[in-house]
Amino acid sequence: MKGKLHTDELMAAVVNSSKGIRTERRLSHVYALDVPHYAKPLFITDAAINIYPTLDDKRDIVQNAIELAQALGIEVPKVALLSAVETVTPKIDSTIQAAALCKMAERGQISGGIIDGPLAFDNAVSLEAAKAKGISSPVAGDADILVAPDLEAGNMIAKQLIYLAGADAAGVVLGARVPIMLTSRADNTLSRLASAAIVQLYVRHRDQTLADSSSTGSGQAE
Repeated sequence: MKGKLHTDELMAAVVNSSKGIRTERRLSHVYALDVPHYAKPLFITDAAINIYPTLDDKRDIVQNAIELAQALGIEVPKVALLSAVETVTPKIDSTIQAAALCKMAERGQISGGIIDGPLAFDNAVSLEAAKAKGISSPVAGDADILVAPDLEAGNMIAKQLIYLAGADAAGVVLGARVPIMLTSRADNTLSRLASAAIVQLYVRHRDQTLADSSSTGSGQAE
């Protein structure tokens, strides 16, 4: 768990080439939020690690978030790929990446969730806004996961919800050999306890999934 350190100090040790704990999966941060005016938990990624993620980075960012949501009991998370507009616009890179990620999900390169985008923030969380703009989507207005176009946008979305909307937050970094509780230095005790609880649920779910896969594989071999 991160304490009073700056994020880059902690993560430098995590990604150290000889003593670190990184894997082939891209590391990414997920905020788990309890927003008073949203009917269910809301996950925002990435708000702390990847500054300007590439398409490959975003594939892992989305997959990490899906697996966390599943560990917390959301069997098929709905993932909204955020941008400023709802249409693919060549001048806005995040819309191009969103379209590519949707196709990657169709081809099985991302699994476990329902993915749609580009979607603006209002369309992702408000069914009324989506209907007003004529958007027909299984994700619009009912998103579980919001994927920000870059770190700046993700960080601002999360902190606005925390400080203006009164959301409670936990923060986790996934993609390493063990999950990392990465909270803000300004976070309170509740946020740190929630992060610890989420990590425990994630590890149990991951271990159970691996055990089930191993058992299935053994049965087929027999």
